[in-house]
Amino acid sequence: MTRQELIHQIFTKKTFLCVGLDTDIKKIPEHLLQEEDPIFAFNQAIIDATAPYCVAYKPNLAFYESMGVKGWISFEKTISYLNKNYPDHFIIADAKRGDIGNTSAMYARTFFEEINLDALTVAPYMGEDSVTPFLQYPGKWVILLALTSNKGSHDFQLTTDQNGERLFEKVLKKSQEWGNADNMMYVVGATQGQMFEDIRKVAPDHFLLVPGIGAQGGSLEEVCKYGMTKDCGLIVNSSRAIIYADKTERFAEVAAQEAQKVAEQMAKLLPSKP
Repeated sequence: MTRQELIHQIFTKKTFLCVGLDTDIKKIPEHLLQEEDPIFAFNQAIIDATAPYCVAYKPNLAFYESMGVKGWISFEKTISYLNKNYPDHFIIADAKRGDIGNTSAMYARTFFEEINLDALTVAPYMGEDSVTPFLQYPGKWVILLALTSNKGSHDFQLTTDQNGERLFEKVLKKSQEWGNADNMMYVVGATQGQMFEDIRKVAPDHFLLVPGIGAQGGSLEEVCKYGMTKDCGLIVNSSRAIIYADKTERFAEVAAQEAQKVAEQMAKLLPSKP
């Protein structure tokens, strides 16, 4: 999916919601456990219910890899289902890969050739040659970790050098030598609030993937106040608050209601047109 296609979807549907498919076998409704593939059955129901209210889905690989081969099969089935039935949705693998060049090239082949995703989260710690293999695929996106929402983000990301430049700012600046606003996004946690203003000084045009809305307590209004651009420039993720809103046989219906609430809030915050 190109940048213009993504922007078109956002303004056509009037939402910039990403539904995180952090599917935990221990948290899904018990009645699904009798299914042949409970994880996929849960994902399929959630996707069908929430598709009108979002522009993206983000499976977190840890939740699938924790189940071994069975979990990986559920993940692949989920991606195939999305590609076949909802091709206008942006699909992100939250895998946080990143290694020496030849290893990154294999990760890129896995996610962009074999599984056919739109985007992959990548850790920048190992530098240019660990990131650029992912940027060799036209129409595919690297979503680079920049300023995350977890407590430990302060351990490294906010440390400063002798010139007062913070590490996350260095990551933003340096990485723009490798990719551009058409193939690179950044992860910025919703709990960072006014820090979005500092992010936009360094990366004014890039899309930001924003986790931390909902269960983690991030403010959508604050994210939009400091981070939104004329093209929107935001994909805001919500996982637990939507997919686990109900544990009964009505789980998908209730998930749709929660996604709709967020989408309606987003519609009020969007610019009138790009």
